[in-house]
Amino acid sequence: MSVFSVDPKAGTAVTTEVLDEVCKSLGVSIKDEEKEDYRKLLAVFDESAREVMEMEDYIPPVDLERFPRNDVKQISESENTHGAWAWRCSIEDTKSNSGILAGKTVALKDMISVKDVPMLMGTEFVTGFTPNMDATVTTRILEAGGHILGKTVCENLCHSATSHSAGTGIVENPYAKGYSAGGSSSGSGVLVALGEIDLSIGADQGGSVRIPSTNSGVVGLKPTFGLIPYTGCGSNEATNDHLGPMTRTILDNALLLQAIAGSDNIDDRSFAAGKSSALPKYFDSLNSLQNADSLCGLKIGIISESLDIPVLDPRVKECFLSAAEGFRKLGATVTEVSIPMHTKGSNIWTGVSKVGGYLTKMNGYNGRRGHAMHELNHLFLDAIRKQENWDKAYVASKNIYLNGAYAEKQYPSLQGKATNLSRKLRDSYDAVLQDFDVLITPTLPYVATTHAEKDATPLEQIKKQVGLVSNTCQFNQTGHPVLAMPIGMLPPTEGPAVGKEGVKLPVGMQVIGKWWDEEMVYRVGFAWERGNDWKML
Repeated sequence: MSVFSVDPKAGTAVTTEVLDEVCKSLGVSIKDEEKEDYRKLLAVFDESAREVMEMEDYIPPVDLERFPRNDVKQISESENTHGAWAWRCSIEDTKSNSGILAGKTVALKDMISVKDVPMLMGTEFVTGFTPNMDATVTTRILEAGGHILGKTVCENLCHSATSHSAGTGIVENPYAKGYSAGGSSSGSGVLVALGEIDLSIGADQGGSVRIPSTNSGVVGLKPTFGLIPYTGCGSNEATNDHLGPMTRTILDNALLLQAIAGSDNIDDRSFAAGKSSALPKYFDSLNSLQNADSLCGLKIGIISESLDIPVLDPRVKECFLSAAEGFRKLGATVTEVSIPMHTKGSNIWTGVSKVGGYLTKMNGYNGRRGHAMHELNHLFLDAIRKQENWDKAYVASKNIYLNGAYAEKQYPSLQGKATNLSRKLRDSYDAVLQDFDVLITPTLPYVATTHAEKDATPLEQIKKQVGLVSNTCQFNQTGHPVLAMPIGMLPPTEGPAVGKEGVKLPVGMQVIGKWWDEEMVYRVGFAWERGNDWKML
């Protein structure tokens, strides 16, 4: 380590007492005869730190003249029929724009930054945050001609797989009120399903694009890790953060991905993706595909362990296997394949997401090249020090803090070990993908459940989510692209709609591909979609 001086300026605030407090926090001591030396070194560091903090921050610029913020507001309950809008606005290009999203309306999950539009993140744990920048995806949508109509409800800090946790209230399933729309990108799935917007972007840290896509009967993609830059978005844990398009059709999904994919040269997660100009034109390729209804020659593998989940509804399994039969009718070879590590994926994901999620909230943006949203980080640090904020935190958020703090003391190597095992998990899928074009699983083990009661205990709230991520969270750690698509409908198993004629809830399937092979994932899903009316299955 090098320093630029050993002589602090006169009047420094770093005294011997300050040094003693630092040592106390570390649980160490310094010899009396060495204290003055270390005090001076700490004082020199303090001078450097103060100089950095006094510098003007470097924030991605926003062209407010070209993309003005109009009609920024919250809307009434009567206008927000399913509780899915967090904030409304109207932002579009003031210049003539014939980009690929021209004429398309878009909404963003409310943990994606839009300058001058408040960001709620579905929580009352931290409040009062309004971004000073546009996320990279926000800018790209606007530059491609998309019309941003607002922000969609995000479940509480992205910590719920069901749709009862947001500080703004319940988000209702578009097919049956009283039932979950899935989380954490609940509002995005619902608004797309209702047709109030054409396209949306959600975020997926354990299934949070794919779960609400399935519950709302829309198409959601968790892309290859890093394909979509995460700059300007609220993070849970950097190695499993993904943004993903949510749309009514696979073709529209490919269109949105084409507009937003590729490195922004800011977020280091996106560096491997390469420039947008070098990536496939996902929509163009799919839209011009010859023999789009044929999958002849393709090999599709059913992950057998995905069918052995204890909470898997036999009706969902039957619906999934029927959908898999549809691939055979399109000419593909479909066989079961065992990947034993699949059953360990949820434990590996937990070791990373719980500990890493805690450390992100406590320490901010560590060890990454990118843009740090330090104003938001400060809000989290302030919130955890106040009991009144803690009392407002959602049960899953509290659980992450408790799990993370416990692991730091009891299992200090847990995150590192789980990170190494994530690579083993990825290699397990990659080995099988050498022999298959894609793999498939049911997305969720059961159809949407009713919301937790308002006075539900912590365990009663969490019970509504048991097993939901059994087939989704693995791929946040491995980084493989996964398309969630609707494949049928089933009656609910509990709640007020049981026995009501005509009430059915969506069932979904995942299509898993090789890294960077979204084109194949889309091709397989598109062929099935063209040949089936999932609402009739």
